[in-house]
Amino acid sequence: MFDEKDKIILQELKKNSRRPTKNIATDIGIPRVTVHDRIQKMIKNGVIKKFTAIPNYKKIGFPTMVFILVSFLSNPNVSQRELAKRIAKLPGVYEVHIISGEYDLLLKVRGKSLEEIGKLVIDRLRQLKGVGRTLTCACFETVKEET
Repeated sequence: MFDEKDKIILQELKKNSRRPTKNIATDIGIPRVTVHDRIQKMIKNGVIKKFTAIPNYKKIGFPTMVFILVSFLSNPNVSQRELAKRIAKLPGVYEVHIISGEYDLLLKVRGKSLEEIGKLVIDRLRQLKGVGRTLTCACFETVKEET
């Protein structure tokens, strides 16, 4: 069961998953063995999906981020879920969400420039069967982003 101690440990790991268990335990006032055991339990139960590195995209040459809304065009050859999977394979697409409302998919896309992302939208995304309208929203600044 996920409880308040697990929540505190998870928050600490979200800040920096490379911190030693000993340091987390000291900071939150829980024995090191307990912290270690709870982390292992969260991994086993799927609460923690994976540990990963989060790059600074500006420093690795992908400073531009956009969100793209996509409407699904009903097509006998492709389902909405299949379209989402195909879009997820496109280079530069970092997230694909099936959503409700006027649009059916929400994408998070990164690239070197708006021009490069524009080419992705025009030459790749809009060519996929099942893609109807798209609406691209440029991101000026990210104030908060959790992973």
